[in-house]
Amino acid sequence: MEARGDVLTPAGRRILDTAAELFYGQGIHAVGVDLIAKRAGVTKKTLYDRFGSKETLVAAYLRERDERWRAWLTAEVEKSPPADRALATFDALAEWVRRENPRGCGFVNAAAELPDPGHPARQVIADQKHWLRGYLRQLCEEAGVTAPDGLADELLLLHEGATVLNGLSVAADPVGTARELAERALERARAA
Repeated sequence: MEARGDVLTPAGRRILDTAAELFYGQGIHAVGVDLIAKRAGVTKKTLYDRFGSKETLVAAYLRERDERWRAWLTAEVEKSPPADRALATFDALAEWVRRENPRGCGFVNAAAELPDPGHPARQVIADQKHWLRGYLRQLCEEAGVTAPDGLADELLLLHEGATVLNGLSVAADPVGTARELAERALERARAA
């Protein structure tokens, strides 16, 4: 079975890429292993040989999405000076949602579909959100904020809310608005 850290076989790569596209685009419950196997050009047996179960495949899809997001976000943010990096996360988010997230956050979407806390994907989702909160806290410290925990919580709420609203097309520019609110929160935190 192909697991985290393993180099995927060509068939495993096709399965995971196909599953990622289908799970994000159509929803996890709406997509069966028959469709994934057919679109990936493999048999169901190959899919199960590579991933063991649909649940494990869902977790692998989310883990890879998380790894891609973390690498991309940190590379984008590192281009800014330390004092500006907390706000740079919103600039990076604006680009990410434009390119990668037309249906909102893949992790929030998955969490809504997977209420069972024992599902292997639930830990991946929790880890992703904990990482983002920790990263935002680190950036708040680098920006010279004396109480980084509270500000990190605010920034996380703004990130998550902007991503969800963007996927729902409820507001004209939710990420831009979230960035403006984050800038005000950062100014307040620096003045405290």
